[in-house]
Amino acid sequence: METAIAFVSGSLALLSDAVHMLTDAFSIVLALVAMRLAARPAKGTYTFGLKRVEILSAQANGLTLLLAAVWLAYEAVVRLLHPPEVTGWMVLATALTGVAVNLAATWCLSKANRASLNVEGAYQHILNDLFAFIGTAVAGVVVMTTGFARADTIATLFVVVLMVKAGCGLLRDSGRILLEAAPAGLDPDAIGDRLAAAPDVAEVHDLHIWTITSGEPALSAHVMVHPGGDCHAVRRGLDALLAEAYGVTHTTLQIDHEDHAPGAAAVPASAGAGPATPHCANGHGPTHRREPHAH
Repeated sequence: METAIAFVSGSLALLSDAVHMLTDAFSIVLALVAMRLAARPAKGTYTFGLKRVEILSAQANGLTLLLAAVWLAYEAVVRLLHPPEVTGWMVLATALTGVAVNLAATWCLSKANRASLNVEGAYQHILNDLFAFIGTAVAGVVVMTTGFARADTIATLFVVVLMVKAGCGLLRDSGRILLEAAPAGLDPDAIGDRLAAAPDVAEVHDLHIWTITSGEPALSAHVMVHPGGDCHAVRRGLDALLAEAYGVTHTTLQIDHEDHAPGAAAVPASAGAGPATPHCANGHGPTHRREPHAH
């Protein structure tokens, strides 16, 4: 209906709102499907289940926003150069109806768990559509009162800016998760140093912090304990530290005793003693110790 009115009234702003609402419907359906898939238990080769489907959904939502924004920006530039006639009252009436509908939809989604990037993607779609309809309503008033037809195109560019902002944000946040980056607010270097400062811990290396899916951080590390230290007590203490100080409860800690002190001679292989070698030949990331060290 809105698309038909957009063509009849000559309003690109209404057409942009219609396109945006189409992507809204796509994003909500995608979010619902992703939530159903993510809820399935882990089995077979999918050892984390299908939790990352939510992140793929957020990526798809961000990409559809950007693609729609590119098309609308092109159409807006064309209309700025050659503005068509726009029927202001039709634009205003349709936009006010859209504002009412999107207010209700935004309120409903605001009650959902927006810690999920998947839900946040659908929410951003609806919220941006609400702002777009408000801008279109203002453009309708301007066209009605002044006859300035380019106001409709300016409202479209306003919608484009909102779509680009939301799309880039979704792609950035979902991209960080897919690239296994540390969650925002968790500094791997600071966490590694704090783990290394725990009682009986000699060294922490191969420290990895990532996000399984929205709101589910995970950590793995190789922890070297001083000779004579209680490995089990160290693991329990580090698990408690990570849960209480950082909210990380999905942890995998490999605990081993240190074979020899740093800088001491290694056990000779066949002839003569050589310099001490790292416990892991192909370590990933910096090694954390109590003494000052490079990150």
